[in-house]
Amino acid sequence: MPSVLFVVYLIVANQEPDVFADIRPYHDGEVAPAIARLINDQEFINAILHYRFPHLAGAFGWLLSPLVKFWLKKKWSRLKRVQQVQLQVAGFMERMIKSTTQKVTVSGVDKLNPKQHYLFISNHRDIAMDPALVNWCLHQQGFDTVRIAIGDNLLRKACATELMKLNKSFIVKRGAKGPREMLKNFSQLSAYIRHSLDEQQSIWIAQKEGRAKDGNDETDPAILKMFYMEGKKRGEDFASYMAGLNIVPVCISYEFDPCDADKINELWQKQQSGSYQKGEFEDIDTIIKGIVGQKGRVHVAFGQPLTEIPEDADSLAALIDEQIWRNYKLYPINHLAAGQPDDSISADAKTQWQQRLAACPEGAAGLLQQMYGAPVLKQQALVD
Repeated sequence: MPSVLFVVYLIVANQEPDVFADIRPYHDGEVAPAIARLINDQEFINAILHYRFPHLAGAFGWLLSPLVKFWLKKKWSRLKRVQQVQLQVAGFMERMIKSTTQKVTVSGVDKLNPKQHYLFISNHRDIAMDPALVNWCLHQQGFDTVRIAIGDNLLRKACATELMKLNKSFIVKRGAKGPREMLKNFSQLSAYIRHSLDEQQSIWIAQKEGRAKDGNDETDPAILKMFYMEGKKRGEDFASYMAGLNIVPVCISYEFDPCDADKINELWQKQQSGSYQKGEFEDIDTIIKGIVGQKGRVHVAFGQPLTEIPEDADSLAALIDEQIWRNYKLYPINHLAAGQPDDSISADAKTQWQQRLAACPEGAAGLLQQMYGAPVLKQQALVD
């Protein structure tokens, strides 16, 4: 018996520590326990009741709560692996696309290799739908789904963390209290992104922190410098290391933004008073509105993989931006917002645009015009 214990000790002692445990998605062996925790999380159950049965949750929550738990156990008890969770999400996405979009189209996937791993750098208009649509399009074309970068500001509730880590999301720590902690967090994140790519797992990450509420899709060079931190540690030059990440710019174009009025309200308040205070559940409400709201037509454009990498982050950011702007799918609402309508735009499209303008706070219509019109101006700038 002592010899057996000694062998076990040697096996455990020689295991590498899980240096990414606090930010990485769940592994297969962690799926079932995470689901069990979710089902037993009363705050999670209350959230389902609030959004699914808003008029009954208060008075009859005590009655509905056990029924929701029973339904979840029946639906989720067979889920034991990450891939099974992804297939559940794919089924949900199919239903959501049918009910909230006119059509989802995709381009550029033919330039990619299903056996290759990529770092997808995307414009960012919707918290949940941007990576979900990228995943959906890849899944439909026979690619593996990606690991998704998500800010810890969206994970204030334990149930949110469980859901995101079940869905292949990894955490970007944003609440550093000082330069040293920030450096440590970014170094860990940079190492994890490279680790994932080495594991043949593709990554989705937004081109900058936060959504482009003003329609200005521009890559933050600081994001690219964060990627390079691991390369610098390894003694590699910027261009060589970044070329090895297989960067692919991605542009997601929504005909209608379900959260446009909320974005304009936030920008208007900041413009008028210099600040904007988010509500406690505002991020969750925004995620739900983005999922269930009507989006019209949606296009996901995968750009050309970047093989010729410049020597600095600013120049690389400009290359990424060029592909994103060039691949933006323009709809009638974009031309109307930019003040460049043509004869092909229907009366119905013009009416919808006027209705959106009317929903803005008084004096804020220009912000909505900027948000929807920016892609038109960006494409024109490339031509000029």
